[in-house]
Amino acid sequence: MWTRRQLLASFAQIERRPNILVILTDDQGYGDFSLRRNPILKTPNLDKLASDGVEFTRFSVSPVCAPTRAALLTGRYPLRTGVHGVTKGRETMRRNEVTLAQCLKPAGYRTSLIGKWHLGENYPYVPHARGFDEFTGFRTGHWNWYFDSPVERNGKPSQLQGYIADSLTNEAINFIKRPSRDPYFLYLAYNTPHAPYQVPDSYFNQFANRGLTPENQSIYAMVSNLDDNLGRLLQNVDSNTIVCFLCDNGPQTDRFNAGLRGRKGSVYEGGTRSALYLRYPNKLQPGRKIDTVAGHIDILPTLLDMANVKRPQGPPIDGLSLVPLLEGNSSSWPNRNLFTHADQQPDPRNPYPGCIRDQRYKMVNGKELYDLIADPAESTNIAAQQPDRLARMIKDYETWFASTLEGFSPGAPSVEVGHREENPATIMAPQADLSGALKFRSKFGYAHDFITGWSSAQDSITFNIESIANARYEATIQYRGPKGTRLTLNNLNASTPTATNPAEIQLPHRAHNGNEAPVVHWSRCNFGRLNLAKGKAQLKLTLDGPPCDIKALELRRL
Repeated sequence: MWTRRQLLASFAQIERRPNILVILTDDQGYGDFSLRRNPILKTPNLDKLASDGVEFTRFSVSPVCAPTRAALLTGRYPLRTGVHGVTKGRETMRRNEVTLAQCLKPAGYRTSLIGKWHLGENYPYVPHARGFDEFTGFRTGHWNWYFDSPVERNGKPSQLQGYIADSLTNEAINFIKRPSRDPYFLYLAYNTPHAPYQVPDSYFNQFANRGLTPENQSIYAMVSNLDDNLGRLLQNVDSNTIVCFLCDNGPQTDRFNAGLRGRKGSVYEGGTRSALYLRYPNKLQPGRKIDTVAGHIDILPTLLDMANVKRPQGPPIDGLSLVPLLEGNSSSWPNRNLFTHADQQPDPRNPYPGCIRDQRYKMVNGKELYDLIADPAESTNIAAQQPDRLARMIKDYETWFASTLEGFSPGAPSVEVGHREENPATIMAPQADLSGALKFRSKFGYAHDFITGWSSAQDSITFNIESIANARYEATIQYRGPKGTRLTLNNLNASTPTATNPAEIQLPHRAHNGNEAPVVHWSRCNFGRLNLAKGKAQLKLTLDGPPCDIKALELRRL
């Protein structure tokens, strides 16, 4: 007979909710797995995760990074959350959205994000304002130094040791092993194999003489490194843990993609098909494969259902819990449509590029129709043979798309300044508007980019901000250039106090930086005090004298 202590311990075991570990990789394509018969790459730990759990073989995400992350964390299509790009503030998720962390935290979960956020650079759009107790990583779309990386740790600067994927895994293991009576939700968002393609030589050399481009050699090396790290990580995960693994979009280069058409940025299957593995020992039958269509919007309701947690009040979700399918009960499963919109475009209010798919057919861009069962490579357009089906799917897609634009505002929200939770507020160059000859160094204005190209006094940079109160601020510009350049910020004047070292900081040996902005040295120019009324304002920066590059504007509330 059990003692009272044993009974209480048994009840505690029964009532304790499962841990939840969500692992997301960055730019890992559907073909970057040996279980997809990749002729070069071996991923034994990912393959084992698939065989130890349940694999969804027709799982879809968005064509680029941030929209997938928004859908994953909210259960809603990205445009509904305000996310419609990957930079220039268009990746900022609306503040009224309810994240998975905000669902789990009130239910007693300790919540942590390790790695890449990419849903807003400034408070209150940052992890610690969206339900995460802890955050170690970076807010932007990518990082540009993968060895001994500078990161943010709970709002303060920190530095990892070693290669970034190794370090993030170490952080995750330390979090998992920390003693606690509470369950955890850990969102481990790796930034590899995203560019820049920096990887330890020991991995890079494994793929030498295989006929690969330097970029793809680095990418396969990065995926191999990820696989090793996942092996280490999963050795520390107990049986009361739901493990969810997926990728954020298709591959960013042309490489083996399991016969699918397209790559990152495309609404064809090669740009949107992702792995999805769910493992929950003793609860989910291992080795099962489910070919029912599912998508990133289904992750939140599925995990909440598995953990028996009710979602707090918030905007309605689009996703469905996949638990009936996981339990083998598909008899009542709806013949549903899943939608994809290519969010990264000049005006996201254009309905196309976009697609709709059901269990068999897929409409692309209002003109093409494919039978995904007979033609998973989307090689034969059957629109002419089935015009009625094409017309129905176009109507369904455009009706759905119109619904996502309710309350939608294109572009970036103004950067809020004056919050005590984040002082100073730092407004990075890609969030600014440029006029005249000014341009971004890497052309695209991705994370870590900076502004260059001054040619006349008419060139200007505009920062769109919103002060949360009538307040006084100290304004500082981060620049690279000569001493004595005269800068004007609205009615404030300053001259650059020192000349900046013009040399680029060399990336590690195995790095293929492509079109990304280089790492450079930055100096600071202080303008003194600036009075701002509560509400929105524009701060306009102009230059007189020798040109200098601009990295960011800092506003410290006094």
